[in-house]
Amino acid sequence: MKKQTVKVLSLIAVSGALATGCKLLKDVDYVATPNPLEMHGDSVLVKVNITFPEKGIHKKAAAEITPMLGAHALKPIRVQGEKATGNGEVVYKAGGRVTYTDIVPYASDMEVSDLNITGKVYKGTKEKGDIELTKIADATIITPYLVKKDFKVIMATDEFQRVTEETFSAQLNYAKGKSAVSSKELKEDDIKAYEAFLANAQSDAKVAIKSINITGFASPEGEEDKNNTLSTDRANAAKESAMSIAKKAENEAGAGEIYTTKGSGEDYAGFKLALEADTEMNEDDKNLVLRVLETISNATERETAMRDMGKTFSYLDKNIFPMLRRAEMVTVYDQTGFSDEELVALSTSNPDTLNLEELLFTAALSTDLNEQLRVYKIAEERFPNDYRTSNNVGAVLYKQNKTSEAKAQFEKANGIQDNPISKNNLGAIAGLEGDRVKAMELLDQSEGSTETNYNKGILNILDGDYTDAVSNLSSEDSYNNSLANLLAGNTSAAKATADKSMEAETAMGYYLKAVIAANENDLQGVVSNLKSCFAKDASYKAKAKKDREFLKYASDAALTAIM
Repeated sequence: MKKQTVKVLSLIAVSGALATGCKLLKDVDYVATPNPLEMHGDSVLVKVNITFPEKGIHKKAAAEITPMLGAHALKPIRVQGEKATGNGEVVYKAGGRVTYTDIVPYASDMEVSDLNITGKVYKGTKEKGDIELTKIADATIITPYLVKKDFKVIMATDEFQRVTEETFSAQLNYAKGKSAVSSKELKEDDIKAYEAFLANAQSDAKVAIKSINITGFASPEGEEDKNNTLSTDRANAAKESAMSIAKKAENEAGAGEIYTTKGSGEDYAGFKLALEADTEMNEDDKNLVLRVLETISNATERETAMRDMGKTFSYLDKNIFPMLRRAEMVTVYDQTGFSDEELVALSTSNPDTLNLEELLFTAALSTDLNEQLRVYKIAEERFPNDYRTSNNVGAVLYKQNKTSEAKAQFEKANGIQDNPISKNNLGAIAGLEGDRVKAMELLDQSEGSTETNYNKGILNILDGDYTDAVSNLSSEDSYNNSLANLLAGNTSAAKATADKSMEAETAMGYYLKAVIAANENDLQGVVSNLKSCFAKDASYKAKAKKDREFLKYASDAALTAIM
């Protein structure tokens, strides 16, 4: 922070006499804070306290003071004595202080520049002198621009399960009022298929039978109590047949104690479904039966009402009831899918054998971006209506620095289904393109994932919102988290985070640690970290020479030696 005394240049009149401007304004102090000036949110705040001593300005004089930031003239301020005319800030005989502020857009030529003041002195309407161009501060610290714009995109995840629970069903039908399984029934196609399934399960290591659940049913005619018993008997008889089938198939699990049996009584739910599916029955008769099922809750009354229908009941007894006299055998088993090696091989040799989740999973197995892209494109071609395929193609393209192609893919994915993942990714693209407003709008529509918060943190730094930046970046010890803490004034947290970040031993990491050291007035830390930085990347020397963070050490021998 520097103080400068204003000098007023006398104007030489045509006659050669000296003007009296030096008597109108004298011994004024200018103090700019901070010094050096700082850029935040693409703008530079200029704040100058202008202090006038007693009789520092003539009571009838006025001064138009213009700060200059490099070549950029800022808004002027008019200061005047107590008896001067005009609308300036009035300073009385006893002196006083006026505070000047202005916010100006940052321009690159402001990085290495000075904050000067100049202007003119008036008495009445007549110009009486110039305020000599005088430096009052250095400019400009631009540390927020150290931010790493590594916006993160999100891969949509697969729902792949290596082991899935599956079922295999078969059915045994019974004669009216009977629970014995006929030899003819054991020759039906679904029973043959069941036997083949059990035989295959015995030799297939990827199939593990967990349980066989058997439920017996009765058709809804006859006495309800008898039908309840009959349904249980049918379930037990089906178990015996199932165990015989398993023995024939040489399936060890099917011969064990993995069965559950249950009698479900009269099957009115199945009756209703079969009735609705029937295409031969007269619609009026069908609707009448359905009304009986829906309105009469007592089983005996329901059966009586149906028997009173005459021919309609006969049709039911011949065409509907027989399929309800049954036992359902449901085998529950775990199916283990392809191994990683098999998935990778099939993705090349026969990708059509893989479903969507298997393709998404297989792509993620590789660390090679080109291989990932190949598999994701197969998934996109085969499953174009799932947004994840297009999104993930875009995510790989983004990682390959093909941002325009990636953007098109993210837009396509979000067009298929509006989703927070693609919104985050489009926000990352907008951030790279420099449209911070659009980027934040898109990120706000995402769901607050770690990646989304990280991306918001980058924008927060660029916008000068350092408290929000720290909050959004707090989930990991990243370079940008360290920078956010530094800008928020938390130098100890900034230092600790920088040391734990992935960039800790890179040129950019050492440079940031040098800046942190400068803010802690640690000259040794500045020199040590800059030396390590330059060893990694000598191009940082030119940046360090300009950086106003190190200006207070500019004449130090240890620093100049490594520069």
